Amino acid sequence: MAVSTASSATNSTGAGLIQSLGIGSGLDVQSLVTQLVAADRAPLEARLTRQASSIATSLSAMGSLKGAISTFQSALSPLTTVSQFQVMATSSADETVFTATTSSGAVAGNYGVEVRQLAQPEQLISTAFAGGATTPMGSGNLQVSLGSASFSVAVAADKATLADVRDGINAAANNPGVKATLVYGIHGAQLVLTSVSTGAGNGITLAVSNAAGSLAQLSYTGAGDTHYSEAQQPQDAIVVISGVEHHSAGNVVSDAIDGVTLNLHAAKLGTTLNLAVSNDQNAVMANVSKLVEAYNSMQGQFKSLGSYNAATKTGGPLLGDWLLGSAQFQLNRGMTEQVSGLAGSYASLAALGVTTGADGSMSVDSTKLQAALNSDSDSVARLFSGPQGIATRLDASITKLLESGGAIAARDTNLATAQKDISDQETALNARMAVVQQRYLKQFNALDALMSSLQSTSNYLTQQLASTAKIVSGG
Repeated sequence: MAVSTASSATNSTGAGLIQSLGIGSGLDVQSLVTQLVAADRAPLEARLTRQASSIATSLSAMGSLKGAISTFQSALSPLTTVSQFQVMATSSADETVFTATTSSGAVAGNYGVEVRQLAQPEQLISTAFAGGATTPMGSGNLQVSLGSASFSVAVAADKATLADVRDGINAAANNPGVKATLVYGIHGAQLVLTSVSTGAGNGITLAVSNAAGSLAQLSYTGAGDTHYSEAQQPQDAIVVISGVEHHSAGNVVSDAIDGVTLNLHAAKLGTTLNLAVSNDQNAVMANVSKLVEAYNSMQGQFKSLGSYNAATKTGGPLLGDWLLGSAQFQLNRGMTEQVSGLAGSYASLAALGVTTGADGSMSVDSTKLQAALNSDSDSVARLFSGPQGIATRLDASITKLLESGGAIAARDTNLATAQKDISDQETALNARMAVVQQRYLKQFNALDALMSSLQSTSNYLTQQLASTAKIVSGG
């Protein structure tokens, strides 16, 4: 009885030990291998993830830095050349009569302008044809001229109505600008020819050859020809500028005053109106204001990139970075330093009313800037766009910062190289983990086979012990 009890206890303990390990032929090899590989991978992958995130943050920060500096350089552009300070504005005493614009070569001054007549195109109206648009016109060749240019319209017998003539004129490939249409009145249809070109030299004439039927009635040799009435004569614009009479084929007159284009809108015979041409100080002031706005925006970006939050103990992506500090120092100095070698009263932005506040931002005193432009606009221009001018030297500094071989480009290259190295390490880690996985699978599959074999042996011994216990107990 005692043997039986001991044997039973041994069987129970042995089977329980093997089953409690959870191994044998039922071992979940794949799950165990996956967990072991993940445990091996985790610290290496975490390190690479941290490095990749840091590099991505740095690349983004460099993009923000370049964007802020480039935007500031764009605001500098209108102030880097003297010609930008010589832009002229115009003022017409009556814009319903004429307006004006300026280009290179315009100089300040006042001009008396009298618009005696506007340029206009010729318009001819033929005699009436009682048969309307379908009136047979015969056949022949119609030679149409507009000024010195001409074209031909062949009128065939089978297409010889008044409407066909109209269509032939409009469809002619080399038509220089004669438009034909029909108007209909109580006496029939009339052919209307209108020039698209203004000016006395752009009159319309029509010559008919090889005519048959009524086609000859469409000829026109000029004023007095009874085949047409002149609804509108071709004429030049006539404008008198400071007593000098000027004729123009069009109503946009660009060759009467150097650098000034007159746009004529209405004739006002006998009335002389003032045209004022002056320096466009509003444009200069707007460009200076845009520069200050761009500078403040750039400074805000610099502060954000190099900031430190004491509460959260976190810093900006370029906190303590020498490159950010160097760029900030160069551009701040370029905006605030005096320009040496300038004659006149304006050698710094502060002299123009552009000052720096306690927080590092700049502001513009418009009244002071306007006074400087009124007093000595040439000195203001040299302050910005002279050889050592503020805009000139800042533009050069930024170009050097952003050039392909510059410090910012070098940083970008290094970060891109580091990013590729991280990618290569991730690829290598994946390959190494694949090998580790295969090794674990091989080991655990062997262990599984061994456990399966031990389980079989255990089962056999259990059966034998059970048989022995029965024999001993007399069962």
